[in-house]
Amino acid sequence: MTVTTGTPIYASPVDHVSYGQYGPGRLHLSAGWTRPVYPFQDRITADGSSGYRAEPGRYHLYAAWVCPYAQRVAIVRKLKGLEEVISLSYVDDERDGRGWAFRQRRGADPVNGFTLLEQAYDATEKGYPGHISVPVLWDRRQGRIVSNNFPDITIDLATQFEEWATTSADLYPEPLRPEINKLNAWLYHDVNTGVSRVARAATGKERADERQRVLSALERLDERLAGQRFLTGDTVTEADVRLWVTLARFDSEYNRDHLISEGDLSGFEHLWGYARDLYQRPAFGETIEALPAEWNTPHGRGR
Repeated sequence: MTVTTGTPIYASPVDHVSYGQYGPGRLHLSAGWTRPVYPFQDRITADGSSGYRAEPGRYHLYAAWVCPYAQRVAIVRKLKGLEEVISLSYVDDERDGRGWAFRQRRGADPVNGFTLLEQAYDATEKGYPGHISVPVLWDRRQGRIVSNNFPDITIDLATQFEEWATTSADLYPEPLRPEINKLNAWLYHDVNTGVSRVARAATGKERADERQRVLSALERLDERLAGQRFLTGDTVTEADVRLWVTLARFDSEYNRDHLISEGDLSGFEHLWGYARDLYQRPAFGETIEALPAEWNTPHGRGR
């Protein structure tokens, strides 16, 4: 189903009184809940062997401007030049107990005319009881979610659509995959989710331990970037995309009120220059709300 005409349909305004906060009943964190938080994990393949063949016009991405994990798909899509191959739309920035919704600020759902992203989940699995997350990779042909498992989505965009990619960017080069995989696992634990664990720490000791873990990771990254332009050498890879979305939010979100570091990102000389240089690239700078003015002063590393 593709919606191309008619009056846009939007969800009602955010209403925490009627619907509550998002989380209870959706984010199942109890010991008895064994299903993955991101349960739709099908893959796209160039030859279609997975059941989902890479094709232009078949797939749509649902994303959120405020979500770093969703921004990853927008960055990779743009780095690969797939804007005309895979469509993309955004949910509203705010959510209540109903989860992500489509409102006027970010636009209506152009594919299905849904008002709530929950409807995409329900169309895929009737009565789906779990987490309503972005990004979502939607198959227009089958009318269902292919994947909401964000680590897989960017890998598939980066590797399975080469026939239609308009750039030569190789974000997951074969010789570097073991190194990238190792980096990605470490970044996810110590940086991407590490910043959130600091804020959620239940005790002072736990907070101090998690804070030190993040600071140590940033110091290691700063040292790594002292001798090379990007995380694995001279070209941007999947690992850079995964790191950057956290760096871009470090000062304004994660480190607000000195939750993690007494200083800001500019205290890490090489990491700060690296982050600013990536921001100058449209794939990074145009997929996030404008960052403060100091981000517009490229460092010129390695040039």
